[in-house]
Amino acid sequence: MHYTVVERELELKLILSPERSIPVPARLSYRTDDPYAVHVTFHINSENPVYWTFSRDLLVEGVFRACGHGDVRVWPTKSEGRSVVLMALSSPDGDALLEAPAAQVSAWLERTLRVVPPGTEGGQLGIDDALDQLLAQ
Repeated sequence: MHYTVVERELELKLILSPERSIPVPARLSYRTDDPYAVHVTFHINSENPVYWTFSRDLLVEGVFRACGHGDVRVWPTKSEGRSVVLMALSSPDGDALLEAPAAQVSAWLERTLRVVPPGTEGGQLGIDDALDQLLAQ
């Protein structure tokens, strides 16, 4: 099975308090064989990288307006005059607030949307072909 991967490495900020943040290297990853999801890997080169997976639609919407509930919430804001996207992640292990540069996230999302346009994700999974074959019998 052939699939395409769209990746981008970037530096996020882990917000510890309004005054303190630490840089966190991260990789955004999108695969056409999992077309509804985006994958984020934090601390790429560390012993124990952390992996998060959530809906691509959530991140696309979160660049423009607050969305999500529960484990993943995403919203746009300004930080020191720059456009950023904030991601609040909750897990049994704890909560994290991460800040990403909006321009880099948007550019990467646009690449994923060119590879698999919104609304065509189902076709990537071969569901349509399977249904066609089923109905043709």
